[in-house]
Amino acid sequence: MMRITKKYLNELTYKVIGCAIEVHKQLGPGLLESVYEKCFLKELSIQGIVYKNQLWVPLNYKGLELDTELRLDVLVEDILCVELKAQEGILPVHDAILLSYMQMLQNPKGILINFHCVNIFKEGQKTLVNNLFAQLPDE
Repeated sequence: MMRITKKYLNELTYKVIGCAIEVHKQLGPGLLESVYEKCFLKELSIQGIVYKNQLWVPLNYKGLELDTELRLDVLVEDILCVELKAQEGILPVHDAILLSYMQMLQNPKGILINFHCVNIFKEGQKTLVNNLFAQLPDE
């Protein structure tokens, strides 16, 4: 099994954001989230990035695993959570949701990507890390 490091996760994050930028460059803003999701998944495949789509997120409540409707948009390389949006601005609740998914899946890093923007790199993406990321080796 590959050793997960901060460097590896940061490089993977860069590649994933690159995929989002490519999709945005091709399509521009103003389409439905589902359209961006399909194109984003295609771009991940083109780049050879392994992912799972619409992953069921198990909820453990007092030791019981409950079947909820929680779904993560994309899990990249089994370690990086990605939530996609196509709306006016990212809200604090979107950060909270992504952080919750990261905690429930025990993943150290996540990216929020909003395709409804002028520039993905400047305003359309936000990376979040948790205490698991802090514990990873740098390289």
